[in-house]
Amino acid sequence: MMIFSGKAAPLASTLCAILLLADSSTAQEKGQSSAIKDSSIVQAYTVHSAGDSAAENYRSNYLPKWYDMITRIPGDWVEYSKETFQVKNIPAMVGMAALTAGLIATDYESWQVEKKWYDQSPTFHRVNDWLAFTGDGRFQFGIVGAFALYGFAFNDVRALRTASQTTEAILACGGVVQLLKHITGRESPFVSTKRTGAWRFFPNQIDYAKHVPHYDAFPSGHIATAMTTLIVIAENYPEVTWLKPAGYVALAAISSSLVATGIHWWSDIPLGAALGYAFGEIASHPVGVEFSEGHHSGKAKLSFAPIVYPDGAGVGLTLSF
Repeated sequence: MMIFSGKAAPLASTLCAILLLADSSTAQEKGQSSAIKDSSIVQAYTVHSAGDSAAENYRSNYLPKWYDMITRIPGDWVEYSKETFQVKNIPAMVGMAALTAGLIATDYESWQVEKKWYDQSPTFHRVNDWLAFTGDGRFQFGIVGAFALYGFAFNDVRALRTASQTTEAILACGGVVQLLKHITGRESPFVSTKRTGAWRFFPNQIDYAKHVPHYDAFPSGHIATAMTTLIVIAENYPEVTWLKPAGYVALAAISSSLVATGIHWWSDIPLGAALGYAFGEIASHPVGVEFSEGHHSGKAKLSFAPIVYPDGAGVGLTLSF
């Protein structure tokens, strides 16, 4: 396995984006391509077919204005609140709380297992350092930059839209993640003073700024950022059918690396993933534009569950198609 240093990470993220763009270009050559370049006003576009064809036509031709990635963020927060805090979502919220609580109960044991491997194996150490970095915002913005450069170089509307919506999703999701971090004040494993990390709700903000790892574990911003990037790209390139399954496998590996390196507990992961998914969907489906649900059928799903066994505890990951 090739391991990249922090300085080579922008190159690595650029290569990832180029490979995806090359794959999507190959897929597009097998079907019909669209030549409409200026379609920033959705209403000006005439839909020639219904259902999935209309959704596909929209994706092929819609280009946000350059400032939409910033000005849409408040609307994204409103949309997230409207979609999340509904009576019908109470079972899902209870389930998220129960899953997080279950993982908290096994956090220390699962961290110790991975920490032992991380401390004893140089290869495991290097691999997990790299994986943890791929969840960092710098890596995700490297991917954004690659899409933007490709879009400008080849006048590719879809690549430019992907760059814009990914930036929007990262910033909108990041705002909510940071708010929750500043409210919950949970310790990261590597600085923990209690078995599963102390929780200091509404911490002193000056102390927070001086000792960030003592307060910013929950929820995981790494996973939120990586997830929201994956979702926006996958929604813009639905013909790349391997992207979500492969992406969820990568997210599981990143999650494990965040625990191994002591940056996060396993219980920090589910809410971060849920936030990333939600804002990725919101950013890639602007309010006021309807989409067919056809391209969502059979989508891959990633789930977490705490596992307790005679010699310790851990986390089970399930990828379903």
